[in-house]
Amino acid sequence: MLIKKGVPASLGIAIGKAHIVKEENILIEQKEIPPEKIKAEVKRFKEALEKTKLDLDVIRTKILTVLGKNHAKLIDAHHLILQDPLITKEVPKLIVAKGMNAEFALSEILDKAEEQFEKIDDEFFHERKHDVFDVGKKIISNLVNSEKTSLRDLKEPVIIVAHNLYPSDTLHIRESNKVLGFCMDLGSKSSHTAIFAQSMGIPAVVGLSDISRQIQSGDTLVVDGEQGMVIISPSADIIEKYKARKEELQKQEHFFHRLKGLPATTRDGHKISLMCNLDSAEDAPELTTVKAEGVGLYRTEFLYMNRGSVPTEEEQLKAYSSVVKAAPNIPLTIRTADIGGDRATELGIKGLKDERNPFMGFRGIRLFIKYPELLKTQLRAIYKANTEGNIKIMIPMLSSADELLTVKRIAQDIKTELAEEGFPVKKDPEFGVMIEIPAAAIILDSLLGDIDFVSIGTNDLVQYTLAVDRINQYVSELYEPFHPAVLRLINLVVQTAHKKGKPVSVCGEMASDPFAIPLLVGLGVDILSVPAKMYLRSKHSVRQMNFDKFSALANRALSLPTADEIRRLVEEEVSGRAL
Repeated sequence: MLIKKGVPASLGIAIGKAHIVKEENILIEQKEIPPEKIKAEVKRFKEALEKTKLDLDVIRTKILTVLGKNHAKLIDAHHLILQDPLITKEVPKLIVAKGMNAEFALSEILDKAEEQFEKIDDEFFHERKHDVFDVGKKIISNLVNSEKTSLRDLKEPVIIVAHNLYPSDTLHIRESNKVLGFCMDLGSKSSHTAIFAQSMGIPAVVGLSDISRQIQSGDTLVVDGEQGMVIISPSADIIEKYKARKEELQKQEHFFHRLKGLPATTRDGHKISLMCNLDSAEDAPELTTVKAEGVGLYRTEFLYMNRGSVPTEEEQLKAYSSVVKAAPNIPLTIRTADIGGDRATELGIKGLKDERNPFMGFRGIRLFIKYPELLKTQLRAIYKANTEGNIKIMIPMLSSADELLTVKRIAQDIKTELAEEGFPVKKDPEFGVMIEIPAAAIILDSLLGDIDFVSIGTNDLVQYTLAVDRINQYVSELYEPFHPAVLRLINLVVQTAHKKGKPVSVCGEMASDPFAIPLLVGLGVDILSVPAKMYLRSKHSVRQMNFDKFSALANRALSLPTADEIRRLVEEEVSGRAL
């Protein structure tokens, strides 16, 4: 028996036989093309591009029908990659300049692109790298007329094991109806495969590094999507244990549906506001499905993705207004876009140079202050969308009072502009900041006079506090939300904000962790904002706890020196409650 730990991508338990999806290994040899045949070779490459485009059109139509718009956007991204000058111009140039065959020229360009991607410590770009190489493989397959084995032809229920899965693979998984779960070497919680698994309710673990090389087709596996574990060749006792856990989870899901509309109140009467995170306007119907109390984090980065220009005020207004219309009477917290300079370059913003580490550099409000037209456009759209007076504005990646004051001055200018245009702002949206950088937590007392609320983004706060990039395989195991330094910073933020009567929310992954929830509530956090898929489960966690007991436990946790001790303390108490 072997246990592999990865990233929990989709909740649930799967038990079954492994089916290995082998990577396409097409041997590409360099061939010298005679000068008189160069033109024909370039034509052959362009014909492969056109064939790949038609293939993508077919896949997109199927995905749109079977999986919906959100998943079809992934193919739109692949279409944009096909149009990228890196492929459409650089490859033909290389064919002409070096007299080499199209397959080899494309592989050379992709190798150079990989070198650039490796310099970027950003989870979004790590996932987009895989999209680029997926498109590259499709073009090469069309150049050499290679056929890939389809997952739609599965004969029996299996657990898919792969190095990586692509949008076309996920479509075939949906069509086959024979996939119990899957696990992959690559991937993160934001990867398209994780999003697909969550929407389909398929247990999944990703980011397992080398699991596809450690398993044979037919091996018995247990995929634990809760803990992010895959057990290879489990014993009979382990299988029975997980069968019982699977039944328990199914019963829980039925029970959780009965919690819709009930308050997120602890057993001893302490009320927590429980809200949803939204990743795009198209997710708005989920608010009604779970009867959410509000939106604690509306991420607006989706507006800036898969495009070559900045979204207009009209586009943004439409995206914000649609959510207001879908949920008119609940709080809606819109975060200004947290994009980096690397992505801004793709949007046509001039004057930006490559950064060695954009994740720690030019992003969030720093970028928007440097290029204030980006901020002005977004604020104008937000103010115009605030017809119901329920919108709040949240500033990401803030580290100083100067940044906050600059944003507030720009906001005031926008209000004046709109009034002069005949669009007076009847009600000012509340302003808040995201505490992601330890510096912001430490100087919070100097920010509180200019803001209405505070939100803790635990994903980044953990990374910046511990100097750990969780997508770096060499240090990712050091990413620890229960680290004493992280908990003490959260406590500092809560205590500082409460002294001035300002509410505190948490909108990172900790907010939906069943072991972290009682600790956060015990520390005094007022609002939890979680993915819609985790909303009812999180409400259950709140309703099961005793506030006074966990307040005392949280104070004890603050005095403990290690994350292991804190985890043990909380897990023993949580596990002792009836589920």
